[in-house]
Formats: sequence, structure tokens, C-alpha cells
Amino acid sequence: MGAEGARASTAQGVPETQRGWPAVEKPTPKQDVLNYNNFYEFGTDKSDPAELSGSFKPRPWSVQVDGLVDHPQTWDIDALVTQFGQQERLYRMRCVEAWSMVIPWSGFELAALLRAASPQQAARYVAFTSVVRPSEMPGQAGGLFSLKWPYVEGLRLDEAMHPLTLLATGVYGEDLPAQSGAPIRLVVPWKYGFKGIKSITRITLTDKKPPTSWNLMAPEEYGFYANVNPEVDHPRWSQASEQIIGEGSVFRTARKPTQMFNGYAEQVAGLYKNMNLRKEF
Repeated sequence: MGAEGARASTAQGVPETQRGWPAVEKPTPKQDVLNYNNFYEFGTDKSDPAELSGSFKPRPWSVQVDGLVDHPQTWDIDALVTQFGQQERLYRMRCVEAWSMVIPWSGFELAALLRAASPQQAARYVAFTSVVRPSEMPGQAGGLFSLKWPYVEGLRLDEAMHPLTLLATGVYGEDLPAQSGAPIRLVVPWKYGFKGIKSITRITLTDKKPPTSWNLMAPEEYGFYANVNPEVDHPRWSQASEQIIGEGSVFRTARKPTQMFNGYAEQVAGLYKNMNLRKEF
């Protein structure tokens, strides 16, 4: 799938004032997207998810939506895709480790699923839970990393309802492979990549801020919001610039300045206009 095709399919039917969501850069080479991953359920090296996920079974699969909703329901993954359809979105992805990609996802807006469940007035946050299968995910069984399982994440409800927020079920025009978060994962392109919880099994609406895995492990390093912000460094490295995966050479690494909200400030800055983004990072 080329960048022009992704932009065109995303823009169809989108009001002019809301266009510009897709990245304008060319997509990262497919082999890099599929073989350079953080997915600690399979291991801590970037190549582990692709190399160690052969036993993972993404079907059958269901996603439970519950909590403060009028219509709780459990969806089969294929029924979800049929009901909500597929859109193509070419998004920048910025890892908290200061590297980046441009990835062509396919999926549907999280807002569509939440509207189908009818959030109650008291709902303020959306909590996400990933799968626990140590027999298929050796990183969960090995005990070599201090994250606790299941992996959990959360968004504020207005973030979850934003039209940029995607539940992805495919990448590069194909179903998500295991190493990319099969069969369904979260993509929030203005936040650091660790917010994009993979292999989701449950989505819960709540009135309380939910726990999130990296914040539980190291709250001084990983905030709840995790918005991409070049002015707020990680305690152990700068966030002012990023390595561009798939570009450069063995002699020189290609880098570029990091953009506020990963380049999506025009669309999302209003969500945080009354916040101190240094304190609420």
C-alpha cells in the first residue's frame, strides 16, 4: 500500500477541516515494521516478537466491552470487523525510546465501538486489558522482565472518542501478524507507542483513572498521558529528536526533530489546553 493510496482512502468523506490526519512521509519499509518491535510478552529484544510468536493463535478471539455502558457486549473479532468496517490510516509512530516509524494501519475508530456500547454519563476513562497466554507468549512465562501481566492501558474518554484513535486489525493491507498485536490493538498516534496496547481482550469504561503497565512499573519515567513532547525529556534520554527506522546507513543514523504531539497538534492540542504538560506527562 503506497502513501498516496493511504491518504486518499482516509480522506474520503472526511470534512476538509479534519483532513491532514495521515502522515505525509513515506511508509517505513514493511520488513522493519514487522521485525523491529517492542512486545515484551514475547521477549525484550526487538526481533523477539517476530521470532518467538509462531505459537500464538489470534483466532478464535473475542473482545469484551463492559463497565459504565448501557449495552455491554462481547464481540467476536470477525464480527467486529464486519460491523465496523475498515479504514486505511497512515500514521506516524513515535516510540518513547526516541525512534520512529510511519505505519499504514487498517482498522476502525474506537469511538464507533464505544458509541455502540453507549457510555453512561459517569464514564470518564477507558481501560484496556491484553491477553495472558504464557504457553504462547514466552515473555510472560520467563519472568525476565518486571512488567506485570496482563498488560493494561487507559485513556481519558475524550481521547478515546477522538477520531484519530484507532482499533487496528491490519497493517500493510494484511491482517495484523502476532508481533504487531494480532488480532486487534490500539493506535493513538499523538502518544508514545507504549500506549498502543496489543492483543486486546477487554475494554472497560470507568469513572476512575485506570492503572497502566509502564506507569505502574516506573511512574517517574512513564506518565499516564504519554503525549509525545520534545520539551519533556525522559529521565534517561532526550526526546528532542528521533531515529528514523528504515533510513540512514550503518555509518550514519537518520534523525529528525520530534514534533509536539507527534505532528498531530492541530487535531489534538485542544484536549489538553488546561493542563500542565510537564507535570501531567
